[in-house]
Amino acid sequence: MDELILAIESSCDETSVAIIRNGAEILSNIVASQIKSHQRFGGVVPEVASRHHVEQMTLCIEEALLQAQVTPNDLTAVAVTYGPGLVGSLLIGLSAAKAFAFAHQLPLLPINHMAGHIYAARFVQPLAFPLMALLVSGGHTELVYMQADGQFEIIGETRDDAAGEAYDKVGRVLGLKYPSGKEIDELASKGKDCYHFPRAMLNEENYDFSFSGLKSAFINLVHNAHQKGESLSKEDLAASFQASVVEVLVTKTLRACQNYPIKQFVLAGGVAANQGLRQALTQAFQEQLPHVEVLIPPLRLCGDNAAMIGAYAHVALKQKAFGQMSVNALPSLAFERKTE
Repeated sequence: MDELILAIESSCDETSVAIIRNGAEILSNIVASQIKSHQRFGGVVPEVASRHHVEQMTLCIEEALLQAQVTPNDLTAVAVTYGPGLVGSLLIGLSAAKAFAFAHQLPLLPINHMAGHIYAARFVQPLAFPLMALLVSGGHTELVYMQADGQFEIIGETRDDAAGEAYDKVGRVLGLKYPSGKEIDELASKGKDCYHFPRAMLNEENYDFSFSGLKSAFINLVHNAHQKGESLSKEDLAASFQASVVEVLVTKTLRACQNYPIKQFVLAGGVAANQGLRQALTQAFQEQLPHVEVLIPPLRLCGDNAAMIGAYAHVALKQKAFGQMSVNALPSLAFERKTE
């Protein structure tokens, strides 16, 4: 009999519900975006996000079941993101999942949002261990080593801003709409790296990152030019900023993958949709580590979505990682850091 998991994701500003068959087939993946509501504020407002989740959650569950042509009686389990994320948003998803699981007497699977991002690659191809994942999003930039299903070990992470956070702040300085990552990526493809921004921690032996210095250098350059009445090319600014981010991410990732015995590399998270980063990593692995298979989820699965939660829920179900009805949101949930 097929395993059918109803998965719920509400960690930030997307309300998403999916039905996943056997951990690898998407029967439905409904995503209700709130971008237009947050654009006028230039970022996600937690209270606004929570209210939208309340409005959309039941509709998304109904639509996911309808599109998948599945009834609650056909389901095996209910999976839900319980962290990391905005506490109000997480609690609404958790409340909905608990109510649905209780009403239909289904087991509950609390899922780490970041594990979901990595397992989105399962829809491309089965994961082969050991593997290395580079998680790049608005709140996270980390290198995660996995020796087996469900084993996550951070070997490197940002010491300040996440890469996605730097993109959003730079976008604001350039006067771009939130979220600005896609537009910066498009502008960068038309410009040149002529400002040569700093590449923080590039040559340090560790696998950690830092993007606050780059962000400050960018802001200072733009402000100084404005004060002097000089005009700068948005395309060249975007290209120079992106060149710095991509070079640091690619260099550190390759170094980690050369020093760890891996079969696969996974690029995951919202910033995995960045074309410049996708191309640079693919090319670097082809040239320097051709024996390592590179997995990058399709664009529609890079952002927050419930399908990725359902993909990891397949592993959680096998490992019997069930949650009680008392399970709470953990907004600061994180993988363990590798200790030397």
